[in-house]
Parts: sequence; structure tokens; C-alpha cells
Amino acid sequence: MNVLVMGLLMLLSLLSLQSEAAENEAWTALREGRAVLMMRHALAPGTGDPGGFDVDDCGTQRNLNSVGRGQARSWGPFLESRGIKEARVFSSQWCRCMDTAREMGMGEVTEWPALNSFFRNRGDGDTQTRQTIALVNELEPGAAVILVSHQVNVTALTGVFPASNEGVILALPLLENPTVLARVSPGR
Repeated sequence: MNVLVMGLLMLLSLLSLQSEAAENEAWTALREGRAVLMMRHALAPGTGDPGGFDVDDCGTQRNLNSVGRGQARSWGPFLESRGIKEARVFSSQWCRCMDTAREMGMGEVTEWPALNSFFRNRGDGDTQTRQTIALVNELEPGAAVILVSHQVNVTALTGVFPASNEGVILALPLLENPTVLARVSPGR
């Protein structure tokens, strides 16, 4: 094997170990209350919501399909394998987010309107992002915190464009430009 190939393999191995160490530190921070997990809801095929959308009527919304429900359920074992058996779960009021949050099986789910989607101007992105930061920073110490929201909300706060069912672990206190400790999802 030539020296260049061996050097590249060693570099890739070192980068992989550093990435794994950083993700392990992110999980430790989440368990210890020094971070929060903010995630996009599980798979709900399509974009936005149909005409006639009503936050109080799931029949007027884009909802999780069977794959999405399975994705949401996969969070429970995934989190438990990282030492998180229960959490304080806060969710957008959209049915796909509430269903994701409930299917995770991490505990009681609390609706937080600040996490509602502002796609298609259904809300005020800057105001809701500031409200989310303030609400998180006002939480008392306790169990891990999970926020279930939408792509636009996660991207507005973090600059990360998450896939369905993907989360970001964010360092506390939350800031307008928070520190992203890791991008995570079951099966990743």
C-alpha cells in the first residue's frame, strides 16, 4: 500500500474518532441539562399544508404516514440507548409534531405555540425564534429537554436544514446563533 493511501486512511480514522467523541459529548450535555434536542417531525409526505388548514383539525393537515410513525417510535429506544429514559417534551401544535412527540414515548408532551411552523407566513419567524430561545432558557433544571418542531423553525434557529426525523443537540444557554453540538437521528 502506498504511503499516501495509508496517510489518508489514518486521517479518516482520526476524523471519525473525533466525530464520535464530539457526539458522545453532545449526548452527555443533553443528559446533564447543558443542552437541548431540537428536532424536525417524522416523515409526513408533502410540503406545507393543504388549503383550509386548521391547527385544531388533523384532517386539514399534512400528517405522519406509517413510515413516519415508525420513525417517531424509533426515538424511544435510540434515546434510551444513550441514557435518556424520560424527557420534558415540548411540541408545535401541528398534528404531525404532536404525533411525533407522543410516539417517541418519552413522557408528557406540552404544546408550545412558539414551535409552530411559520412556513407560508402562518406565524412570525423572528418572534417565534426569540420566544423559543427565551422559553428554553427559562426552564428549570430537570430531565432532558426535547423540542419537536418543523424544518423552518430548526433552520431559523440553527442554520441547519434537517431531514424529517432529524434533530440537533444545541448547547445551553440558547443564543441567537446557538452552538450545534451534534446532528442526530435513529439509524444514522
